Amino acid sequence: MTAATIPPCPVCALENTYPDDAHYICADCGHEWLIAAAAAPVDIDDDDLLVVKDANGNLLADGDSCVLIKDLKVKGSSITLKAGTRIKNIRRVAGDHDIDCKVDGTPYMLKAMYMKKA
Repeated sequence: MTAATIPPCPVCALENTYPDDAHYICADCGHEWLIAAAAAPVDIDDDDLLVVKDANGNLLADGDSCVLIKDLKVKGSSITLKAGTRIKNIRRVAGDHDIDCKVDGTPYMLKAMYMKKA
């Protein structure tokens, strides 16, 4: 098997993948999938796979509004986002921080566990 025949990772889309027995493994994000599944392309939208829930267990969607339930200190800064701050037009993203948003024009990546759907 050559590097040209190994598909990129379906999660992160990077090409640093390698075969291991009956699986492909992405060295960047750690995602594993069956080699047989890679042969049959499936048309699934990434937004359908991304499930993000707020502190109360409600599903969040792109464009929702949320309210912070806890004061959050911003790393590397003296800024604190106060509990009760309303955040409009969120975007769900994959990774450690689930929500990409702007608060007063400043972009932040926040965890959904500190938010509730408004």
